Amino acid sequence: MRKAYLGEFEEIVLLTVAVLDDNAYGVTITQEIEKKTGRSVGLNTVHTTLQRLENKGFLSSKMGGATAERGGRRKRFFRLTAAGGAALREVKNTRARLWEALPPKVIYLLGT
Repeated sequence: MRKAYLGEFEEIVLLTVAVLDDNAYGVTITQEIEKKTGRSVGLNTVHTTLQRLENKGFLSSKMGGATAERGGRRKRFFRLTAAGGAALREVKNTRARLWEALPPKVIYLLGT
């Protein structure tokens, strides 16, 4: 299996898609990221990241039905793939190993 190289924002987007499950599309992903992280993100940034993650095989997408509220336009829904889940596990495990390796004096300074 290839190594997962995820940037911080890619990781946040993948986690958010997983959290939203069947309701993960551009607007809901953007809103959830802003709600959970407290940082403002642009819809275009989210869409670009979603496309990049889909190209890497970490997400899949499908078009939903047209809705009147969107003027007849359809939404593209995203789902985490097995490769995306593996990438998230790898990142989580790497972070855990690094946190566990911190010496006591650094842990003290961090207040944890």
